[in-house]
Amino acid sequence: MGVAVITGAAQGLGRVTAELLARHGFDVVLTDVQPVDPVVGELRAQGLRASGMSGDISSAAFVADLAEWVAGSLGRADILVNNAGISLIQPAEETTLDQWQTVMAVNLQGPFLLCKAFGKQMLAAGAGSIVNVASIAGLGGVIHRAAYNASKHGLIGLTRTLAAEWGGRGVRANAVCPGWIKTEMDAKDMGSGAYTDDDIVNRVPMARFANPEDVAAAILFLASDGGFVNGVTLPVDGGWTGDNSWDSLRLKTRN
Repeated sequence: MGVAVITGAAQGLGRVTAELLARHGFDVVLTDVQPVDPVVGELRAQGLRASGMSGDISSAAFVADLAEWVAGSLGRADILVNNAGISLIQPAEETTLDQWQTVMAVNLQGPFLLCKAFGKQMLAAGAGSIVNVASIAGLGGVIHRAAYNASKHGLIGLTRTLAAEWGGRGVRANAVCPGWIKTEMDAKDMGSGAYTDDDIVNRVPMARFANPEDVAAAILFLASDGGFVNGVTLPVDGGWTGDNSWDSLRLKTRN
C-alpha cells in the first residue's frame, strides 16, 4: 500500500490512526516529541509494519533528518498525516508572545516543514496524499483559544494552498476538522475546568464526544480512498458546525 508518516503518534488520535493505516497495509512511520518505541513495538507484535523516530516537528533539522531517514529506509512517503498539536486555553489579552509562538510552532510551523520535506518526495514521484488534522476551531472562533484557533485557521489555509499548488502534480492535500475527541488532550483541557462533558454533549447533535476511531476513519478515507478529493476541510464533529440551534431547542429533540 505504501508508506504513511503520522505525527503525534505516541498517543491519542495519532496512535489510533497509525494502527488503522497499518491494518490497511501501510508501512507506518510514527513520530512524536514523546518516545514512540513502545507503540512501534506493540504494532510489530500484532504483525504490522511500523517504525518510528522521536523528535520536535517544529525543528527544521529534525524534520530534515526524518525525511532523509524515511527516504533511505523506505524509499519515500506516500501519505503524511499532520496530527501533532497542542492546545492553549487562555484569554486573548492574557496570552503571552511566548505562548503564542509555542502554539504556532507546533500546530502550524511543524506541519509546514513536514509538508515541504515530504511533499518534495511525493512531487518527485508524481503521487501522494497529505491529511492535516485541523479542528472545528479552524472553521470558527472558540472563546479563550486565540492562539489555537489562529493556528488551525492557518493550517486550513495551508491545506487549501497546497491542494491548489500541488494537485496538478499528483499530490492531494486535505484536512479533517474534528470536534471534541476523548483523548489525553481533552482530559488535560477539561481538568483545567474550562468545560464539562455536558457542555460538549449538549452542543453536539449526535449527543456524544467523537472517538479517535471516528476521526481516524475519515483520515484513512482522505489519505487513501478519496482519489479526486482535494482541498477539502472535512468536519468530523457529529453535526456541530451544521447546527445553528440553541441548546434548549436541541435538547428537546432528545426527549
